[in-house]
Amino acid sequence: MPEQAALETLRAALAADGYTIDAREDGERVLVEIGATPEACADCLAPRPVMQAILGKMFAVPAEQVELRYPEGAEP
Repeated sequence: MPEQAALETLRAALAADGYTIDAREDGERVLVEIGATPEACADCLAPRPVMQAILGKMFAVPAEQVELRYPEGAEP
């Protein structure tokens, strides 16, 4: 798992825009699900490749090993 402080920083940033994050390792892959609250800012999520790069660095894996799920309809 990434440094807990880095994950909590990302969690707080997403929460400010109305999003949640759940992340777990699954073998060599990292599964990340971002959820939306009713107050979610529709234009605030980073594009998928940007978020995958951020998460890859946090988890110290290539971005391609990050399976990222965005809320339905939230894909920027």
